[in-house]
Amino acid sequence: MKRAIRYLRFSQLGQSNGSIERQELYTDQYLQYNNIQLVDSFIDRGKSAKTFDRPDFIKLQAFIAKHYKSVDYLLVDQLDRFSRDAGEAMNMVKQFQRKYSIQIISVTEGIVFDYDTPGSFFRAGLQLLLAEEDNINRSIKVRGGLYTARAKEGRFLTREKPFGYNKVGEGKQRHLEVNEGEAKIVRTIYDMFLRDVPLYKIKEAAYESGFDRKGNMAIDRVLANPVYAGIVRVEPFKDLPGGLFPAIHEAIIDKTTWQMVQNKMKKADKVKVTVDDEIPLRGVVKCHCGTPLTGAPSRGKSGKYFYYYKCKHSKHNNISAVKAHDQFLNACDLMSVTERRIKEIRNSCYASLEQEVQANKKKATEKRHELEEVQQRLNAVEEKWFKDEINKDTYDRWYSTYSDHILTLTASIERYSMNQGKAFEILDSKLDLLGDIRHIYTKADILQKRQFVNMVFDSNLYYQEGIYRTPTMLDLLSHNASKMEEKGYLIYQKKRDNLSTIPHSGR
Repeated sequence: MKRAIRYLRFSQLGQSNGSIERQELYTDQYLQYNNIQLVDSFIDRGKSAKTFDRPDFIKLQAFIAKHYKSVDYLLVDQLDRFSRDAGEAMNMVKQFQRKYSIQIISVTEGIVFDYDTPGSFFRAGLQLLLAEEDNINRSIKVRGGLYTARAKEGRFLTREKPFGYNKVGEGKQRHLEVNEGEAKIVRTIYDMFLRDVPLYKIKEAAYESGFDRKGNMAIDRVLANPVYAGIVRVEPFKDLPGGLFPAIHEAIIDKTTWQMVQNKMKKADKVKVTVDDEIPLRGVVKCHCGTPLTGAPSRGKSGKYFYYYKCKHSKHNNISAVKAHDQFLNACDLMSVTERRIKEIRNSCYASLEQEVQANKKKATEKRHELEEVQQRLNAVEEKWFKDEINKDTYDRWYSTYSDHILTLTASIERYSMNQGKAFEILDSKLDLLGDIRHIYTKADILQKRQFVNMVFDSNLYYQEGIYRTPTMLDLLSHNASKMEEKGYLIYQKKRDNLSTIPHSGR
């Protein structure tokens, strides 16, 4: 009696198991009618036939390699269950016959594949080519439908939901809904990145807060994903352009923030920055040669560790961290703002806030009008394209230009429409802290300290000959600059606006 194994498959998990039951029925009938003994069955559920990388097909290959002497046939319902890639499938069936002397039988198509028989070889090849053509047509329809859903309808269709959202609804009604708990973590990730927090610190904070995505690039993917700005990225389809398109789901961050992050990621320094609470100024303060100072502990004779800031050049700076920190804190004392000045700031903020609110309203209105005009131009270009009045290159060029402009204008409108009142309430409640800059600095965590230094001195704080030096400093905190220099804490040599301009002598 001849012996056989069989391979059954269907491609979508959403399909009914009836597909497998039908394949079992037809192959059972063939076995019974031809008096063939079934040795084993291999079934792949929800697996595509585009490749042979399927769990049970791999098991089938291993089985054949081990037991081929006791197997005569491999049964399939139809050859497209075996594979839809004609070339790859032909090579595979040749291998089964030549290497293992096993013939493949397509039950419902009535084909016993025999490489040495021209008729069966031709019929099998034809069936596989028809299956591949059907697969290509189906793929084109699917990709066209996906393009329409994403580019025209603004739907997010990726299987895995982005962190920060839940998928709700079914079918075409399925959409993303903000998960506020996760969205808060996403906003924190973006905020920390824009504040120059080292990436490993962002990861630590995110995972402590409940971020559950794994992998070294998980945070990078969140930062690069346009879905958080209410945008979907779409691949081109035939003559239709790809790019970024407005989505129907609610954004977690504004488009301006997302664009700022993308620009910063392109310019980001790939060198890993490590922070240490004992030496918060490492990498922030620079040597007089312009090299950021490193920092490390040195063990003394007593066994105690002492921290130092050092330049990589051996004959440059090597400063005790205790001394450097004392000098900086003493400078902070002299940066503190008087009560009178704080009162003036508070009064001027109220007036400037009102002016800014009114100006922003006007700008938002102007941007909306401009957005309408650009949208009309884009519609006109699309209409010309549909009427074959312009070629594809022209369409793609103008479509890209107008789409980028629309994205920029939308982000500007969001920015100008933001409520500044809440921000001022926070500022107003914290203004009195300006009277004690030392307190602000010492109570801050290490990341805030680094941000404070970069903000106050515009990333231009140097150390030379036992004293801090800077060409740039916030005017608000520079009122005691002469005293700072006199006491040996900090020298503020204000940078001239235009060094190339030499004043005339008057002669």
